[in-house]
Amino acid sequence: MTEGMGLRERKKIQTRRRLLAEAARLFGERGFDQVSVAEIAEAADVSKMTVFNYFDSKEDLVLAPMEEHIGDVAQVVRDRVHGESAVAGVRRHFLAAVENRDPSVGMSDSPVALGLLQLIQQTPALLTRARAFFARSDELLVDVLVEEGEDRAVARIVAAQLIGTRNALISENHRRLLAGESAEAIASGAAVLAGRAFDLLENGLGDFATRA
Repeated sequence: MTEGMGLRERKKIQTRRRLLAEAARLFGERGFDQVSVAEIAEAADVSKMTVFNYFDSKEDLVLAPMEEHIGDVAQVVRDRVHGESAVAGVRRHFLAAVENRDPSVGMSDSPVALGLLQLIQQTPALLTRARAFFARSDELLVDVLVEEGEDRAVARIVAAQLIGTRNALISENHRRLLAGESAEAIASGAAVLAGRAFDLLENGLGDFATRA
């Protein structure tokens, strides 16, 4: 990631990583509300002002990695190849992320990733903001579909299904990780479940759950 960068850029990335790591450690040890920005700065051996040069708020020290992926689905749909549907593009991207054990789809069992996941779920302010990211992802995808000529109302319906399916798959990955399973252990099942989920999107619910 830092190959070819100048010394200043590398140092910025290193400082950002150190701040995220120290924040995750302190939050995991004492809880989000019990840790101050000043304490994070001290642990990372920087000034409090430096923290705010990198992050706008204490919440950003937890949610910044998640926020970086808000536009993932919209970008995948925008960049899909000729002849590829939106569903096929999102399926392809999601399965590749599972294969690569990408934290953005709930496939990282590192102590830091698990600690942050638990912290978000246990802290109402963080959980509320994380859910707002999902809504923003939805709106970005709607905009892409409208740019391609789709009616906005229909675009909202489609985006809700794509984002909702993807979020449900990620939530299931998170559930299994927090239950103590490893990313390696859940990978195969995660891919199978994703395949079925995207099949339902591509083919429609049809006679799914027809009462006998």
